[in-house]
Amino acid sequence: MAADPAPPTARTPADSPGVTPPGPAAPAAPSTTAPTSAPAPAPISPAVPALGTPPTTSPSRDSVHDDPSGGILDTVPTTGWGRTAPTAARIVRPRSYAEAAAVVRACGTPGHRGNIARGLGRAYGDAAQNAGGRVLDMTALDRIHAIDASGGTVLCDAGVSLHRLMEVLLPLGWFVPVTPGTRYVTVGGAIGADIHGKNHHVSGSFSRHVLALELLTADGEVRIVERDSALFNATAGGMGLTGIILTATLQLLPVETSFMSVDTERAVDLDDLMARLTETDHLYPYSVAWIDLLARGAAMGRSVLTRGDHAPLDAVPARARRAPLTFRPRQLPAAPGFVPEGLLGRRTIGLFNELWYRKAPMSRVGEIQRLSSFFHPLDGVPHWNRIYGRSGLVQYQFVVGYGQEEALRRIVQRISERRCPSFLAVLKRFGDADPGWLSFPMPGWTLALDIPANLPGLGVFLDELDEEVAAADGRIYLAKDSRLRPELLSAMYPHLDAFRSLRAQLDPRGVFRSDLSRRLGL
Repeated sequence: MAADPAPPTARTPADSPGVTPPGPAAPAAPSTTAPTSAPAPAPISPAVPALGTPPTTSPSRDSVHDDPSGGILDTVPTTGWGRTAPTAARIVRPRSYAEAAAVVRACGTPGHRGNIARGLGRAYGDAAQNAGGRVLDMTALDRIHAIDASGGTVLCDAGVSLHRLMEVLLPLGWFVPVTPGTRYVTVGGAIGADIHGKNHHVSGSFSRHVLALELLTADGEVRIVERDSALFNATAGGMGLTGIILTATLQLLPVETSFMSVDTERAVDLDDLMARLTETDHLYPYSVAWIDLLARGAAMGRSVLTRGDHAPLDAVPARARRAPLTFRPRQLPAAPGFVPEGLLGRRTIGLFNELWYRKAPMSRVGEIQRLSSFFHPLDGVPHWNRIYGRSGLVQYQFVVGYGQEEALRRIVQRISERRCPSFLAVLKRFGDADPGWLSFPMPGWTLALDIPANLPGLGVFLDELDEEVAAADGRIYLAKDSRLRPELLSAMYPHLDAFRSLRAQLDPRGVFRSDLSRRLGL
C-alpha cells in the first residue's frame, strides 16, 4: 500500500490565473499569463485568427432548465463513442470558469451523483458518462490564450480540440506533440486519458509534453498543478476523477510542412511483423501496423506496416512548397444515421481485409501524404461509428510487456480462431512508461481492435482475454473500456492504491464520479 500523498496547495478561483470568481456578471476574458510552473508564452501573433468565442446559441429548451450556477442543464442519455450502454445525465454547459466552479461547489447535497467533465465524446466506453448525475460539457471553454511562436509553447483552455490547435499552429510551423487516431479530442480529454499515438516508442504519451495545468478540484478551488507532483501524476490518465482541467500549457513539435514522408511494407504473419518492428522501429518517429485478425494458419497476423516522419520542405512537390503548412483535411459525406445490423459481419470484414492487404505495396518508400491522411483517416468520415448499427461497437485495447510475445501470439490466435470481425485492428510498440498513475502505456506491445457489440458471446470471450492479459502482467486501456471486471484492476495498475488514496483526500464527498469510476471502484 502506497503512503498517502500530501494534499496539494490550493488557490481560490479569484486568485488563480485565468479564472474569474463565481458570480452573475458576464465572464471576463481569461488572462494570457501562463501558469507559474511554465515559461510565459509570448503574446499571440496578430496574424492568427480569432481563437475561441463564447457560445452564441442555447440548446433546445425541451427538458431544459437554467442551472443556479448560470449554465444550462439538459437531461439526456449519453454514451461513449462506441454507442453502447447509454445512461441519462444532466448536461451542464458552463460558459465561464466561474460557472464551472459554481457547479462543483453546489455538489454537496445528500444523495448527489457527482460530476464528470466531458469533451468531444471520443472515449469509447463509459468514462464520460454519469448516470443520474451531472456531466459538464467543457467545449464552450475553448480559447487559445497565448502562443510562443519562437519557443513552441501554447497556453489554452482544456476545451480546445486538437483539430483547432492544428488549424492555428501548423501555419506557424508547430504541431501537437502527440495525437491519437482522431484529432477531435479536447486537450482536457487528452490529459485525462493520457492519450498516446503512433510515436509513443520515442515521444511517450500526451502528458509528457504538458508543462503545467490548472485544475478545478472538489472544493471549488483551482490548483496550479506542476509536473512530477502527486496531483499531476494522478490527473494524467486519471479519467477526470481528480477534478476539471481548465487550462494547460503544452510543448509543441516544430515542423516544416503539413505533409508526411511515409514508408509502407507488408508483413506475411505476426512473427514477421514483430521482427520488423523490433529491428527498425527506432528509425522512425511514427509507426503503426494494421493487422488482419481474420487471417488464420500460416497467415495469422499478416499486416501492413506504415511508418513515417514529418516531411521536410525539399521533399514535398513543388506546387505544395508555395503554402507548405496549409492544413485542409479532406472530408467525405457523413455515415448515414441508420445502418442495418450485421452489415459488418465476418464475410464483409473478411472481404475488406483481403482487399486491404492485397492493395498494399510489398514495399514503398518516401510516399508523401497529408497529415490528416496519415494520422486521422477515419476523421474524413463524420460519425463513422454509426456503421456498426444501433448496437454499437466495443474497442478492446491491451498492452503486454516485452518478453510476453508468446502471450500476444496466444491472444491473436484466439481472436483469429473466434473469427471476430474487425477491420480496425492495429499493433504498435510502446516505449518507456509515463508518470501517470493510471496511464495506460508501458514498454511492450499494444493491440487495439474494434468489434461489433452485438457479436454473440462477446462479453464472455473478452473476459477470458482480460484474464490472459492480467496473467501476462499487462493492462486494459481505461479510456476505451466499458466492461472490465474490477477485481482485475489492481493487478493491471500497480499505482491504483496511491490514486485512490489521493482521491480520498482531495474529494472525500465524491464530487467527481462517473459510470467508469463506480463500475471499477476508482
